[in-house]
Amino acid sequence: MLSCLYQAITPLIITRFVSQSMKGLIFNIKRYAIHDGPGIRVTFFLKGCPLDCRWCHNPEGILPEVEEVVRIDHIGEKEFRIKETVGKRYTVEDLLLVAKMDRVFIDESQGGVTFSGGEPLMQYQFLFEALTMFKKESIHTAVDTSGQAGRTVLEKIIPVTDLFLYDIKHMDPVRHKKYTGVSNERILSNIKFILEMNKEVILRIPVIPGYNDDIEHLNSIIKFLHDQGGALLRIDLLSYHKIGSSKYRKFNLEYKMEGVKQLTDERMNEVKAIFTNEGFKVKIGG
Repeated sequence: MLSCLYQAITPLIITRFVSQSMKGLIFNIKRYAIHDGPGIRVTFFLKGCPLDCRWCHNPEGILPEVEEVVRIDHIGEKEFRIKETVGKRYTVEDLLLVAKMDRVFIDESQGGVTFSGGEPLMQYQFLFEALTMFKKESIHTAVDTSGQAGRTVLEKIIPVTDLFLYDIKHMDPVRHKKYTGVSNERILSNIKFILEMNKEVILRIPVIPGYNDDIEHLNSIIKFLHDQGGALLRIDLLSYHKIGSSKYRKFNLEYKMEGVKQLTDERMNEVKAIFTNEGFKVKIGG
């Protein structure tokens, strides 16, 4: 019943007047993205996140404010300190102009735009305006989210979102809070709700050695997914990496993953097999 209601009100929402003055805080724009949904995409990274994941590779996206940092570069024995501003405010129209520059690639590849972060749902009013504009332009929309948001936020965002890239980091509420700073209760409840609305979902699981890669935990994810219906397209297994570790020094943050080794390709394939053997479509990487 609710799913039909959303389908009925979507045309009314996408013809709504979009504010010319609202601005969102963005810390990165990635053009020609191929790992954030189908086809060639433009990914907008919105600043601010309610989680504090130990393995976060975008620490510059955590604080919901513009930051001034110093980048230290070395050339030979010389050290150069360069001030950087992290975060810039954009209007919805600004984002549309960026996407239009790549419109031919987006259309030919059946791509679109993706809103990532940080956590895009933290700026849900701006996100809604942006998604509405792109839907009006017939551009495919995706939201990459942890799901840590109120139900009323999701109810607003769902009708103008074609695809959710949804993270599940840990099924145990105690461990989830220990590793990310928040409980997973709302996160698990929200993915159930999105699937009930028959929205397309790609589940993303960051596979972190020693944190969530044990067989008991993987089986708990499988049991949870078997209990759900909806349009789960596939599972993306995201292997832990240290690419973002250098950012922690730049932002004067503690890097909590020292000594944690990246998983081998063999181990990632073992994890993949656990899910494929249960009937899920699985991909290693985003």
